[in-house]
Amino acid sequence: MTTLPATRSAADRAAEPRRGRRHGGTRLRRRLAPYVFVAPFLAVFLAFSVYPLFFTARLSFTNWRGTGAAEWVGWDNYTYLLSSPAFWGSLGNSAALWLLIVPVQIVLGILVAVLLNNAKLKLRGLYRVAFIVPFVTPLVAVAQIWVVLFDGRYGAVNAFLGLFGIPEIGWLTTSAWAKPTLALLFLWKTTGFIVIILLSGLQSINGAIYEAAELDGASKFRQLWSITVPLLRRTVMFAVVLQTLAVFQMFAEPFVVTQGGPYNSTTTAGYYLYNHITRADLGTGAANSFLLVVLVMALSLGFVRLLRAKD
Repeated sequence: MTTLPATRSAADRAAEPRRGRRHGGTRLRRRLAPYVFVAPFLAVFLAFSVYPLFFTARLSFTNWRGTGAAEWVGWDNYTYLLSSPAFWGSLGNSAALWLLIVPVQIVLGILVAVLLNNAKLKLRGLYRVAFIVPFVTPLVAVAQIWVVLFDGRYGAVNAFLGLFGIPEIGWLTTSAWAKPTLALLFLWKTTGFIVIILLSGLQSINGAIYEAAELDGASKFRQLWSITVPLLRRTVMFAVVLQTLAVFQMFAEPFVVTQGGPYNSTTTAGYYLYNHITRADLGTGAANSFLLVVLVMALSLGFVRLLRAKD
């Protein structure tokens, strides 16, 4: 004899819709939870990155002095900059500083990183800290020290060179020496950071590769050239892109040390952009900033394509 299933009570039938709604609410909360967590970041990103970007883009097509209504001028700001010798001169100064800084910094960074990666080197941790200290030192303080050291008449550098009979050099007052002096400041300030980046890339290389090379009789220089440099290519390109951005944005160094002189020989792209702000020519300044963005993006993409071609 079969037993029929018990009939559900009225209370069970009434609770079933509520149970379904409860499970549905739980699923909805789970779906919304990731968006709730990223909402603060999105709000800050939209407020302080996306909105200023679009505002600057619109501003670059206007003539605005910071007060009153902005006058729409179309492409006039861009045509003015592209036909301005001062604008191209600032780009030329930045390019010259790039040539003085980035190749030297990459070569020096690789050599120092290889030395610091040597397990037999004593006090490796101390040396690593010593190389990163200049990078975390306030830039304005370092620039002021540079002004004192390289003063043409009373600076310590000329005083030291005078011991060997070398006449005084106008490190900060002559066009021939102003750029190398700024480049030396930038190298001293940021090379430690590049060393740390390259050191992290070195530590990701499998040590068995070097052991196999030693068994084949490869010298240390051969290992550096044929193993270390090729396997560090991605890290090197990352460092080059970072320093390209930094050099073309360079502002504090010429502002404190040379004020863009002598004869605008150290007026970098970043310093030239600042001049528009001091003149309250905000429309031209916005156009200048967008041209710099396009230039740096083109250079960065060129480095990336170069890396892909090598791969």
